[in-house]
Amino acid sequence: VQLQASGGGLVQTGGSLRLSCVLSGDILDYYSVGWFRQAPGKEREAVSGISSHDSHRYYAEAAKGRFTIARDNAKNAVYLQMTNLNPEDTAVYYCAIDYRVGATVAPDALPLQNFQYWGRGTQVTVSS
Repeated sequence: VQLQASGGGLVQTGGSLRLSCVLSGDILDYYSVGWFRQAPGKEREAVSGISSHDSHRYYAEAAKGRFTIARDNAKNAVYLQMTNLNPEDTAVYYCAIDYRVGATVAPDALPLQNFQYWGRGTQVTVSS
């Protein structure tokens, strides 16, 4: 099983990026998926999450109205579409899977400890 995040890059303020999280060796739609980020000198924080079968979604306050999470089951992927980016969004972005049976995503919180399997991050840099 391998989880791969990609799509990061350097953009200017106001720009957009789409991050991809692809799972190899298992069916991603069976599990809740979370996107998290970690800026230099800061703790890792939740950005967005989606339950198995797209039943529930979570967005951090900083992400609401700008970011959209979605599944593409044909590609065994979860995407994070990010728009209107600003320098505060600069961070390494990680996707992770919650393998617990029956786990779901709550609309008001996405605890890091609920996610057991993490992919390598992708760097997002927003210039001012």
